[in-house]
Amino acid sequence: MYRRDLITAEIEKLAQVLARIMGLKLELKLDEAELLFNETMLNSFSLSNSILYNKDNSSFEKWLNESDLPAEKLDSLSEFLYYQLSTSIEQNQIIAPKLNQIYEHLSNKHKIVHLVNMHRQKIIQQYL
Repeated sequence: MYRRDLITAEIEKLAQVLARIMGLKLELKLDEAELLFNETMLNSFSLSNSILYNKDNSSFEKWLNESDLPAEKLDSLSEFLYYQLSTSIEQNQIIAPKLNQIYEHLSNKHKIVHLVNMHRQKIIQQYL
C-alpha cells in the first residue's frame, strides 16, 4: 500500500511537470521547456538524451527492459514523449518508434492497454 502511494504521488508530480513544459511551449519559451524535459527524463526516468535521441532503437529497447519501471510510470513517460512530438520530422521519426515500444511493453509485460494509447499509436504511424 505504501509503495502504491509513493508511485501515485510521483505520477501526480510528473503530471504537474508535464503541464509546466506544455505551458512553457505555449509561451514560446522553447529552450526552457526543452531543458525541463531533459532534466525530467534523466532525473525521473533515468533516460539519457543519448538513448532517447539515438536513431538506433536497440539502446532504448535495452533501457526499457532493464529499467523495470512500473506500468504507471511508463504510461507517464509515454505522455511526455507524445507531447514531445513536434513539427520536426527528424525528431518525430526518432520518438515515434520509442513510443510504440512503450505501448507494446505496457501491453505485453504489464497487460495494460488504454484506448487513448491505441488511438495515439494510430496517430504516430504517420511518423514511422
